[in-house]
Amino acid sequence: MNGALAALVWCPFPDAASARLAAEQLLADGLIACANILPEVESLFAWEGQISAARETAVMFKTSSGKLATLISRLGELHPYDAPSIIGWCCDAAHPATMNWLGDTLGDT
Repeated sequence: MNGALAALVWCPFPDAASARLAAEQLLADGLIACANILPEVESLFAWEGQISAARETAVMFKTSSGKLATLISRLGELHPYDAPSIIGWCCDAAHPATMNWLGDTLGDT
């Protein structure tokens, strides 16, 4: 994949509909190759000095290291939360077939 690494972004959403809308737009933008939308997860978190809990829909986005910064920025624009939790990282290893698929899909060949 032309020196690029596989990369992942984890991000919770308030519901499946908003997660799907963001994923569809990011696919259309060519910033991700896949979004794994996980059904309801329970989130416990510190917010404004208190411990809070919420039922959310989590998404794992698959991309390349070359698209990671742009993906994080665009996801922040699309996300319905005022302060979304968007965490991305480059992967140390991936199967060659996965790397080929990412490169072909994202144009990182």
